[in-house]
Amino acid sequence: MLLIKIGGGKDINLKGIISDLAALQEAFLIVHGANALRDQLAEALGLPRKTLTSVSGYSSVYSDEAALDLLLMAYAGLKNKRIVELCQQHGINAVGLSGVDGRVIQGRRNRGIRVRQNGRLRIVRDFSGKPQSVNRELLQWLLDHGYTPVLTVPIIDEHQTAVNSENDDIVVQLHKAFQPRMIIQLIEAPGLLADHQDPRSWVEHLSPTQLEGWEARVTGRMKRKLLALRRLFEQGARTVIISDGRGPHPIKDALKGKGTVIR
Repeated sequence: MLLIKIGGGKDINLKGIISDLAALQEAFLIVHGANALRDQLAEALGLPRKTLTSVSGYSSVYSDEAALDLLLMAYAGLKNKRIVELCQQHGINAVGLSGVDGRVIQGRRNRGIRVRQNGRLRIVRDFSGKPQSVNRELLQWLLDHGYTPVLTVPIIDEHQTAVNSENDDIVVQLHKAFQPRMIIQLIEAPGLLADHQDPRSWVEHLSPTQLEGWEARVTGRMKRKLLALRRLFEQGARTVIISDGRGPHPIKDALKGKGTVIR
C-alpha cells in the first residue's frame, strides 16, 4: 500500500497525480490539503488568515469559528469533491471523507497554544487539535470493497466537535494504522530545500537520523513538517519521498526516486 499526501498549493497538478494513480496496481490512501483555495475564499469573503507561532517556534493557522467554516468549504467541500470527481473520471472509485465522517480521524482539542504577544506570554485557544487515531475498520472496509478513501480535515475531537488539524500529523496516524510500504508527499518544490529561496538546493537523500538537525535549522510550517517526518520514522516508516507535485507525472517521478528520498 501507498500513502499519498497531496499538498494544497495552487500549482499542484491534480490531473497528473490522479492519472498516475489510476495506473497503479496497488492500493493507496489519499490525504490532501487546500491552503491556496482556503486563502482565495478567505480573501473573497473578507476573512484574512491568522497565523500563530508558539514559543517553541511552530506555526499554525488560528482557527476560530469563522475560520473553521472556511476550512469546511475549502477542504472538505470544494477541493475534496473535485479530487473525488477527478478520481471517478480516471476509473478510481473514490470516496471523499473529512475526519468527522464516520469519526474516521479522531483527535483531542488543543489545550491552548503558548504564544508571546507584546512581550507577554499568553495561552490562545481555538478550534484546533491533534489526531490520535483513525477508524481503521471503516477505511479497511472501503479498501476491501474497491473504494479509495480521499481524506482531509477537519477531524473530530473528544467533544464530537469538528476541529482543524495538520495533515502531516494525520499521515503519522494513518501510517501507524496501515504501515504502508511508502509515503509520497507532493509539494510545490523539487524536494526538501537546503535554501527555501533556491529551488536548485533540493536535497536528494536524507537518513532519518538527519531529520532532527534539519528541524532545528528551519522555521515556520516546515519545522512542523520535519517534526512529523521524524515521528514517522520513530514508529517504523521505511521510505518517505518528498517530491514535486507540479510536473506532468508527479507520482511516476516520485516512484522513480525524483525528489528527496528519506530511507
